[in-house]
Amino acid sequence: QRRNSFRSHLAQDSAAGPWTTTPPRSVMVIKCSDCAFTEFRVYPGRGRRYIQKDGKSFFFGNSKAENLFHLGRKAAKLRWTPIWRRMHKKGGADVAKKTRTRRAQKFQKAIVGMSLEEIRQRKAKKPELRQKAAAEKEQKEKAKKGAAKAAAGKSAAKPKAQPQKEKVAAKVKPSKKR
Repeated sequence: QRRNSFRSHLAQDSAAGPWTTTPPRSVMVIKCSDCAFTEFRVYPGRGRRYIQKDGKSFFFGNSKAENLFHLGRKAAKLRWTPIWRRMHKKGGADVAKKTRTRRAQKFQKAIVGMSLEEIRQRKAKKPELRQKAAAEKEQKEKAKKGAAKAAAGKSAAKPKAQPQKEKVAAKVKPSKKR
């Protein structure tokens, strides 16, 4: 009966609206420490402190964490520790923190021999005109190559002089000095 009366009292307060008749309850602040191995929260009255010979102190939440620490295990290699989860990007907190990258804006500069206006005019030309210009350029290059081949063919028709044989120099022995 006592529980029911307490619940009915809560129901009456919530019906009136949140915090209309009674002030909000103050939340008790509890100073918690973190486990040195697992990084889990350790409440007062729990855990065990270990102090090394050099003066470093470690606070462990339970015997499992303490024993693993003394065995030399790495918390980052144990899948149940928050350190492992952070390293392997598990959990929703890391996913939401994606940074936005700025794209570089395109910027047109003049080239040596062409002004910026000329470049814009060439870009504005239709693709068909560009293809025609490219085809004309190719024809000119072929014509130049054909003329060069013809000139090379004429020079090749002339008989070449036979190469002269090299003269072999006689070996001269050095004279002895007296």
